[in-house]
Amino acid sequence: MKAVFIAYDQAHNERILEVLDHLNCRGFTSWSTVSGRGTRSGEPHYGTHAWPALASAIITIVPDERVEPLLAALRAFDEERPRLGLRAFVWNIEQSM
Repeated sequence: MKAVFIAYDQAHNERILEVLDHLNCRGFTSWSTVSGRGTRSGEPHYGTHAWPALASAIITIVPDERVEPLLAALRAFDEERPRLGLRAFVWNIEQSM
């Protein structure tokens, strides 16, 4: 099992939910409003007058075989609109209940 944490511009929300459904990644926890700044490029997401955009985040725990298809779909979204911002991080899950 792997944890996939996805931080993204709110404009990606519907598409990310669709890909989670399509890949049968049923369980997740989401944060509808988060702020931050990417390490490489793109605009900050601070929710301020100067930087009004905001981001969202989702964490989902998936079987190992779903990680690569999920990352591939997310990579495609990011490549279509790179300035919006989308990052995904994968961690091993040692135990669950």
